[in-house]
Amino acid sequence: MHSSEEHVLRALRLGAIGYMLKDVAPEELGLAIRAVMAGENWLSAAVSKKVIAGYVARSNNEESFDSLTSRQHQMLKLLAEGVPTKEIGTQLNLSVKTIETYRTQIMNRLDIHDVPGLVRYAVRHGIVPL
Repeated sequence: MHSSEEHVLRALRLGAIGYMLKDVAPEELGLAIRAVMAGENWLSAAVSKKVIAGYVARSNNEESFDSLTSRQHQMLKLLAEGVPTKEIGTQLNLSVKTIETYRTQIMNRLDIHDVPGLVRYAVRHGIVPL
């Protein structure tokens, strides 16, 4: 019923070896049953398409994260912790304009377009605790 990547991955983490939507063709249902009975995993085409797209997006994001400079990593951590721009500037002896430039560079590199998105990213990647 739910084709979102989140639902599929949750089911797989809980031990499911197959996942399909309720509107699949009877032929696919038969293939899935045989595959699962043979000990194989099965994801219907619609589900696997979403899971693969999510994986590709995450891996692109991880490559982008790995390409951040150490200063950009430091900046991302401070921004995600909610430290105000002026305070970051004071701590690092940088101007507010420089901090804003770093923030823009990080957002461009990670393809994230707002500060809340940076915070979510930092939490998901263990940069800051939840």
